[in-house]
Amino acid sequence: MNKKIIHNTQYFVRNELGDDSTGHDWHHIERVRKYALYIAKKEERGDFFIIEMAALLHDIPDEKLNPSKGAGEEKLSDFLATLEIHEEAKSKIKDIIYSISFKGGLNNKVLSREAEIVQDADRLDAIGALGIARAFAYGGKKGQAIYDPVIEVRDEMTEDEYRNGNSSSINHFYEKLLRLKDKFNTVTAKEIAEERHKFMEQYLQQFYKEWNGQA
Repeated sequence: MNKKIIHNTQYFVRNELGDDSTGHDWHHIERVRKYALYIAKKEERGDFFIIEMAALLHDIPDEKLNPSKGAGEEKLSDFLATLEIHEEAKSKIKDIIYSISFKGGLNNKVLSREAEIVQDADRLDAIGALGIARAFAYGGKKGQAIYDPVIEVRDEMTEDEYRNGNSSSINHFYEKLLRLKDKFNTVTAKEIAEERHKFMEQYLQQFYKEWNGQA
């Protein structure tokens, strides 16, 4: 039964996000699923079915990818209603999805074991080489500058300011990506994040060198 539910969920998510050009496409979802299951096995904790389902569905209600927050929530609820799984399982999946978002660094909810793992998996895909690529893809889609020295990095911001305020793709490194290293929950994810964090720091050094016209 679980295999069929996973298969149906994959089909739904691929149809919804397969053509996304902001870095939230099916390939992102698939990587998050792989990371989540890998972490769960290494840490030997959590309900694997709940973890896999939450990883697959975690971007479905994202307000960045929907006409409104309410529309995204309705889309997730409507899909879960079609699945033959216990209401408790549906509630756990929803709780994970709604508790793992960064929200400008303001999301300090206490996470379940499963949520910690899915959050770590999602954040691993936000850093490193792919994280850099995704940051520029999203910034371009949103109409942000690659970099503008006049735009200051925001140290503190509301959730609305984080999502809608004036920024740049390079500023996003300081407003989110470089801040993630110390926010991972599991030992497994922390170990993977170290190398990816260093790569982003090296990338920024090279970026500024080229931006300033240094040969």
